[in-house]
Amino acid sequence: MSFQALTRLDGRVAVITGGKGAIGMATAKRLALLGARIVSLDRRDTPAVQQLLDALPAAQSGKHMAIAASITDTASLKNAAQEIEQQMKRCDILINSAGFTKAVAHDDLEALSDELFDDILKTNLRGVFSTIRAFTPLLKASGDGLIVNVSSIAGLRGTGSNVAYAAAKAGVDILTQSLAKALAPQIRVISVLPGVVDTSFVPGRGADFNDKAAATCALKRVGHVDDIASAIEACATTLRFATGSRFVIDGGRSL
Repeated sequence: MSFQALTRLDGRVAVITGGKGAIGMATAKRLALLGARIVSLDRRDTPAVQQLLDALPAAQSGKHMAIAASITDTASLKNAAQEIEQQMKRCDILINSAGFTKAVAHDDLEALSDELFDDILKTNLRGVFSTIRAFTPLLKASGDGLIVNVSSIAGLRGTGSNVAYAAAKAGVDILTQSLAKALAPQIRVISVLPGVVDTSFVPGRGADFNDKAAATCALKRVGHVDDIASAIEACATTLRFATGSRFVIDGGRSL
């Protein structure tokens, strides 16, 4: 593995879970501009995702690809990894950006049912591990592998959309630390921690919530998807001696 900064990602393959999401697609655009070939893993809407990928800058090494896979279904993840190995011969970057949540007040314990708690941990924590497990052989074969886990400041502060989501993201950060040691030196593992981002990720939150959140940020605005995508790009290009790190990208909301 070389630790020299990169200006291009030509010939490299980046797999993004939840690529059709706002952060996932913003990241896909940035990495494609640098020459990477993008694979988006999404549970559904594969033709629509493929149309979005076809609009990205073309990679010299071939077309971008949308593949149907669920991060909570290990068999589908292994099938996706096998298809990528057959079609693209490699995977150099894995970005775990898929997830879901639901707004539940932290003091309303009854509203956070066992089923919802389990679903949130299954998707946002176990799904990240399952995806990493499925793609580790390809990332190791690259010799210069990178995993970026999209976490949240909720895991640092015990805040966010609900208690289970905060616990899941804290788990992702510990997972990042553990696997950074276990998978070194062939693979680097990093967490990127957004604060409030102007997306529809949390159902029911809109401009009113964002305006209130902006007032609590040192930089006086909530995050944009490109703020997070640019941090992920930096992990792949300039922050190449970093592993096990947590990069907080929240405009100072967690201060």
